[in-house]
Amino acid sequence: MCPETGRARLSYRQAEEILEENTRLLANLLASPEDIEDLDGWTLHRLRHSALTHDAEDGTSTPMLLARSRHASVRSLERYARPGVDAVARNVAERDPAARRRG
Repeated sequence: MCPETGRARLSYRQAEEILEENTRLLANLLASPEDIEDLDGWTLHRLRHSALTHDAEDGTSTPMLLARSRHASVRSLERYARPGVDAVARNVAERDPAARRRG
C-alpha cells in the first residue's frame, strides 16, 4: 500500500502488462492500429536494458553500472550495457590527443 494515497501499488507483472499493452504501436511504428492485438510492446526489462546502455554510452563507470543494475559481476552486466557504434566513435574522438591539439 502506498503510505500517501492508501492505494495498492502495482506488482511488477501488472506494471509490465500495462506498459506492454500501451506501447504496442510505439514499438511498431509501421503497424496499423487494426493489428494492435498481434503486436508486442516494450517491456520493463527492455527499458532497463536501454537505460544501462545509455548510461554506459554517457560514460558512467563500471562500478556505478554494477551498483545501479545490481549485477554481481561485469560479465553479467556485459549483456545489458552495450554501447552502440556511434557512442564508441564519439568516445574515441573525445579522447584523441591529436584532435585535442588541433582544436
